[in-house]
Amino acid sequence: QVQLVESGGGLVQAGNSLRLSCAASGQTFSRHTMGWFRQAPGKERELVATINWNSRSTDYSDSVKGRFTISRDNAKNTVYLQMNNLKPEDTAVYYCAAPLVAGNLLSYSRYEYHYWGQGTQVTVSS
Repeated sequence: QVQLVESGGGLVQAGNSLRLSCAASGQTFSRHTMGWFRQAPGKERELVATINWNSRSTDYSDSVKGRFTISRDNAKNTVYLQMNNLKPEDTAVYYCAAPLVAGNLLSYSRYEYHYWGQGTQVTVSS
C-alpha cells in the first residue's frame, strides 16, 4: 500500500521557519516528480513547489518564490519543504503528492498527481 506521510507542521510566528517532510512508503518515488500543495479554508488547493526526480528542476508559486525551497533525498524516499520568512497568508494544510507514473517533467496541476498525503497544518500568527 502506497503512503505519503507529511510531518513538521505547527504554529509559528510570522518571520519564522518550518521544515516539512514527506516520507513515502509502499513503493519508491525516486524517478517521480514530486509536489507540495496547500489548501487554506475556503480556497482551492494550490501548487506550492514541484521538483523533478533528480532535483535538477524545481519551480515555485510566485507567492513563495525566494522563501520556500523544495528538496528530496531519493535514498530516503523523502521530500522536504523548507519554509522561511513565513507569513500569515501561508497558513494552510500542506500536502505532498506524486503522479501515478515516473517522469522527468515538472507537474503543475493537481490533476496530474495521483498519490496524496493526509496533510499537515501550518499556522502562522502575526
